[in-house]
Amino acid sequence: MVLKKNIAVSDSGFLFNPATGDSYSLNETGIAFLRLIQNGQSDDQIIAQVAAEFDIDAITIEKDLSDFKSNLVRFKLTE
Repeated sequence: MVLKKNIAVSDSGFLFNPATGDSYSLNETGIAFLRLIQNGQSDDQIIAQVAAEFDIDAITIEKDLSDFKSNLVRFKLTE
């Protein structure tokens, strides 16, 4: 999955799409997902890293990651 190049994300989780003017607020897990996706990590790598960082079970992370990626597509934030 590739995010649009013009998407801006602050360290506090504020995501801005300058093409549409839409903005979104991400929680800590969302920020981690987004950064790892931007770095080209696989789903398995993202799940392992988020599980280690946030003490969340892998099944929950897998579902949350799937939902997160679906929202990125739905909000037209991907290429």
